[in-house]
Amino acid sequence: MDAGDLLEVCRATTAAVTAALAAVDDWGLAGTRPGQYLPDLAADAAAVEVLLGAGLGVLSEESGLHEPGRSLLAVVDPLDGSTNASRGIPWFATSVCVLDADGPVAAVVVNQASAVCYQATRGGGATRDGRPVRPSGEEHLGAAIVGLSGYPPAYLGWKQYRALGAVALDLCAVADGTLDGYVDAARSAHGPWDYLGGLLVCHEAGASVADALGRDLVVRSPDERRTPVAGATPALLHELVARRTAAEASSR
Repeated sequence: MDAGDLLEVCRATTAAVTAALAAVDDWGLAGTRPGQYLPDLAADAAAVEVLLGAGLGVLSEESGLHEPGRSLLAVVDPLDGSTNASRGIPWFATSVCVLDADGPVAAVVVNQASAVCYQATRGGGATRDGRPVRPSGEEHLGAAIVGLSGYPPAYLGWKQYRALGAVALDLCAVADGTLDGYVDAARSAHGPWDYLGGLLVCHEAGASVADALGRDLVVRSPDERRTPVAGATPALLHELVARRTAAEASSR
């Protein structure tokens, strides 16, 4: 399959999740494991069925690794921002990113509350609802609006911050200029399903993304965790990582 075919599979996956969520009556906890909700399970079943049927391997936050020997691996968060969804906060998404041997090749991130759709292909740019996106171009943290996951032990120097609660959408918001930057204030808290879709959207839009601890963000194991940070420009990313590192060191 080429990148266009993979985008179709990703869009079919997000559509299947949309249909599955429409049939969910109880948005409460599933009682299976901490933080897992009933719509997480419904979304996962719908997503995995489409992706496996298309011949892809699957790495899902909710059900782990399926058919790992296949040449293409779809890394999927069926419902990123489950707590937001359970409380009616309209910032939750389905994120699908397909990896080949060279890394991310195609991704779709859909806000399931608003139907806003981001997509990207390697070397093909990034769009929001079909229109090309670009980051804000902000270079200075003191003028930046920054998205947070968790909260750092000290003020990092931003102009303002937002804690929105869905990493995939937070990264896409950096890609399209809604936010200037994003910082994970926790350490190794996010799996690849949380950020890979947003990572490709950012890269193709022209935003910069890195792991705060200098590790490769493209991982294929359900056990790997990372600390993503994003900036509209390399200069802003560098300042965010440096300020985050200094704040963490001073708190020890």
